[in-house]
Amino acid sequence: MPRGREAPPVLRASEIPVHGVSWRTAVRWCNAASELEGLVPAYRLDGERVEWDAAASGFRLPTEAEWEHACRAGTTGPRYGELAEIAWTAIDDVDAPQPVGRKRANGAGLHDMLGNLWEWVWDHADTARYGDYRVLRGGGWADRPWSVRASVRRGSAPDATIEDVGFRVARGAVTARGIDELQGWSRIEDARRASVTGPRPVGWTPLERTLR
Repeated sequence: MPRGREAPPVLRASEIPVHGVSWRTAVRWCNAASELEGLVPAYRLDGERVEWDAAASGFRLPTEAEWEHACRAGTTGPRYGELAEIAWTAIDDVDAPQPVGRKRANGAGLHDMLGNLWEWVWDHADTARYGDYRVLRGGGWADRPWSVRASVRRGSAPDATIEDVGFRVARGAVTARGIDELQGWSRIEDARRASVTGPRPVGWTPLERTLR
């Protein structure tokens, strides 16, 4: 190594956020973690069908609303700070996810809510256009600044494994048992939009099965 140049820091595997994880894998992880902690699992799995018990005490993926509330941490702008200080993006010219906690946290003490990895949330992206696609939030290490904002959303198939995608978990109930109107943006509205009648617009692949 040339004299005067410092050796790069040695990174432990535990410092790098888990990535390349599908939405379904994240759901299964939540249930397994809940069982280990003696909590009621949030999800019921039946083949490819996943039902959320919104009254369960276990770990789960946040809803879009919960994710954005946590990301903004009381702020109202596109980001909770200067981009270079809070997020790993294309500006940093990195080629892989970076260690957690190296950028400044938001007002809630949460690191990497923006940049580094996109994060799965519970919600469907748009059941009329994209079928069973689920939402990703936050932006990744290779994304340009316009894509790394608190309001930006992206969708992908629940079985997709993408290198710049991970997940962050919430825990606990959000509503009473048997009530599902608060699941994500609106479970009832998702079901309505999925019930496409007549000719379909080009590119639309509505979710065929009922969501109720």
